[in-house]
Amino acid sequence: MTVTDSTFDTSIPSTAARTVEFVSATSYSGGSELHPTGSNIDLPAYRTYIDALEEAGFDYTLNGYSSSFADSFIVASATGQLTERIRPIVALRPNTVFPLVAAQSLATLDQLTEGRAVVHLISGGADSEQARQGDYLPKEKRYARTSEYIDLLRAAWTEKAPFSHDGEFYTFDDFGPGFSTYSGEPVPISIGGQSDEAFQVGGTKADWFTFWGEPLAEVRREIDRVHAIADAAGRPRQRIWVTFRPIIAATDELAWQHAGEILGVLTERFAAGNDVAQRFLRNSGGAAPQNKGSQRALEFASASARYDRALWTPTAAATGGGGASTALVGSYETVAAAILDYIDAGADIVSVRGYDGIEDVKKYGQYLLPLIRQELAHRQTTGRRGTLQAEHLGYADPTFTALADQVSA
Repeated sequence: MTVTDSTFDTSIPSTAARTVEFVSATSYSGGSELHPTGSNIDLPAYRTYIDALEEAGFDYTLNGYSSSFADSFIVASATGQLTERIRPIVALRPNTVFPLVAAQSLATLDQLTEGRAVVHLISGGADSEQARQGDYLPKEKRYARTSEYIDLLRAAWTEKAPFSHDGEFYTFDDFGPGFSTYSGEPVPISIGGQSDEAFQVGGTKADWFTFWGEPLAEVRREIDRVHAIADAAGRPRQRIWVTFRPIIAATDELAWQHAGEILGVLTERFAAGNDVAQRFLRNSGGAAPQNKGSQRALEFASASARYDRALWTPTAAATGGGGASTALVGSYETVAAAILDYIDAGADIVSVRGYDGIEDVKKYGQYLLPLIRQELAHRQTTGRRGTLQAEHLGYADPTFTALADQVSA
């Protein structure tokens, strides 16, 4: 028997985002954690993946950065030319590109894509990975460098006369005017992280602030924290970007069956050292993650496998807290309701990236994104929440919880 929350309040929470955009991540080779491929670009697979993202209705795709990845600028440029609508996000580490050169490259991308460029700045979460490309700054200094970097990006895009700079990390004379963006306005700048330094830099200077999939109460508290910093600095509040790895199917039962299969593969690959996170830990001497986000992911996973409506943490535990790895498990409707919970908490940019690669992209586009957009349209028209969240309760439904118990057994 389906359980419905008869006490559900259809009022739209004051914290709820009114409009939402969706992000995925570019696959260069068509692979995933469950279907690994080589590290090189598989051009046909990449083209197919990009086409699938656009057809599925995603608004953005993240081009990730690592010392062992394909170049994010070049792939973002290719993505922009191969698509008509989707906006490429360039992941960029400030230690790898001088800020004025990065500004030039991003403005070029923005013009080539007619205003679609976004940049996500990664200050660096692991000393060993930073050292692979010659960066030996301690973590607190890396965020200070990012702060200076942001100032120089925006100045390069907007200053109308040449200017010089003598800062802690960068010095130059008589630069500019720099190459303009498509609109003449700065490219949106995203930043993430859970350290105090990350919040301070993101709160005072970023346009977007990113969170991994954490329990709702924690996300809401952290949104308040970063927005309070923005308010104190007298700047616009950041857009909030949250990231999940949904495991969905036509029914809750089928979704939990697949979740068990995915967890088994992830656990086996991590133990064998074939998982990306495991290789990263091995190259770091087996030390625990240095970045606060991974530490928090492991803490949440240790405390409980389940949170809120459908958040499931064993995938994070199975991969050592590497990257955004917490899942939302359930039917299309259950997971859509869970994502709406985060939208109600204030998230207006939602990243959904699956463990099954392109197959998940197609499922999200066919089933998940339309449900969320339909609910948001209903709210826009009626000024009230629809019934989706009242009818698909996740862990609050004993049948759903029993299915989760079977996976845990």
